[in-house]
Amino acid sequence: QVQLVESGGGLVQAGGSLRLSCVASGRSFSSYGMGWFRQAPGKEREFVAAISWSGGSTYYGDSMKGRFTISRANAKNTVSLQMNSLKPEDTAVYYCALKFVFTTAQAMGVPKFYDVWGQGTQVTVSS
Repeated sequence: QVQLVESGGGLVQAGGSLRLSCVASGRSFSSYGMGWFRQAPGKEREFVAAISWSGGSTYYGDSMKGRFTISRANAKNTVSLQMNSLKPEDTAVYYCALKFVFTTAQAMGVPKFYDVWGQGTQVTVSS
């Protein structure tokens, strides 16, 4: 059983930066793909970024490209999301998720294909 715990959320002004972290426990996560998603009130869960088990492949949602960077440290069971140039529309609860089986690159961006989810961390960007 794998558990995921996110941290690093908070309140930041537009243009600022935050770094989110997700630590996995209960089982080594080095063989699994990892993703970040976000959900704002009244909206569907949105793909933010994902990374392959080795870190060799990364994927980003269109509005995050060039601003967000996903990385992982398998020795520390940690995946991180560096968020720069934050905008008010980035305000949401950010969730870390784990995917046991890689199928396609497209599936990395789809919430229903992820198997384990963290509890989320709130990110609020003020204008």
